[in-house]
Amino acid sequence: MNDGDGTTLPTNAARLGTRLRLARQTRGLTLKALADEAHCSESLLSKIENGKASPSLPMLHKLVKVLGTNIGWMFEEADGEEGIVFRAGTRPLISLDPLRRGEGISLERIIPYSPGHLLQCNIHHVEEDGESAGPIEHVGEEVGYVIAGEIELIVGDEVFRLNPGDAFVFKSELPHHYRNVGTGRASIFWVNTPPTF
Repeated sequence: MNDGDGTTLPTNAARLGTRLRLARQTRGLTLKALADEAHCSESLLSKIENGKASPSLPMLHKLVKVLGTNIGWMFEEADGEEGIVFRAGTRPLISLDPLRRGEGISLERIIPYSPGHLLQCNIHHVEEDGESAGPIEHVGEEVGYVIAGEIELIVGDEVFRLNPGDAFVFKSELPHHYRNVGTGRASIFWVNTPPTF
């Protein structure tokens, strides 16, 4: 499902809803108070908490900002498990819904979310014609390295065309988004701090 605000994040909707409700209740917020602060309807928020709707990525950013948490905590399968090595083929994969976003984007979690990590690292796999929701802005700093494909990165008013081997860095407070402008799948090794996804 989609709330009309961009790309949705299909996942275990019940798990996402439970985590959202837990974060809201932990902070002593009513549904109405959270909905007002995140600029969404109370009925949509209720549907999300009950696993009957999925928030868009921009909406999820607003919700986690108000709740003082991050998107990673909403999606992790293991609650706070620590590790050092994360084997190929065993890392969590978060898929972004392709609705209105070409073939979509998936995030391969390199560092599983944990409150103990200062960094967040994913490989963004962007299908042909895929594009991120946005532009989005949040606190922090980001750095990336294009592994494969051709990417257009938009940061503020600047547009950059990136190819394999190109790297970037920018302050996350600048509005930013990206899209695959090549043929075939593109992949970006992406690190940011503090964790936001």
